[in-house]
Amino acid sequence: MLSEGNKSAPGAQHPVRHGLAFLVSGATAFIVDALVLELLTSVLGLHPIVARLAAIALAMVAGWLMHRTFTFRVADPPSLPELLRYAGVAWTAAAVNYGLFVLIVLAYPAIEPLVALVISSVVAMVFAYLGMRFAAFRQRSDGP
Repeated sequence: MLSEGNKSAPGAQHPVRHGLAFLVSGATAFIVDALVLELLTSVLGLHPIVARLAAIALAMVAGWLMHRTFTFRVADPPSLPELLRYAGVAWTAAAVNYGLFVLIVLAYPAIEPLVALVISSVVAMVFAYLGMRFAAFRQRSDGP
């Protein structure tokens, strides 16, 4: 077991490093999302609304791994409660992201799917950070 001094609770690391790790982790998930969306719409000809479902799922896996490792530097082994908290936050953020994406695509049918993706992702990012910081990767100080 790690000593308390080796654990890095969210917020215990330097704020710039924490912020940069969040941005890099989120950017990695965004790139996965965008690449899958582009591949499925351009190469396979899927409608962007359908293609985005697969893109979100793959981006979520990338985000989980990156945020756990780099943003929140979780030292403890993964646990089911943590995974469920992350999934709850991630799916809620994805629902916000996807819902806004759909509204944009329906309201502006000529919009490039990647433009709609950027807009919806920025809005969902704020929700996602708060949920990850205070729910998914929280570190309890009252025991192991």
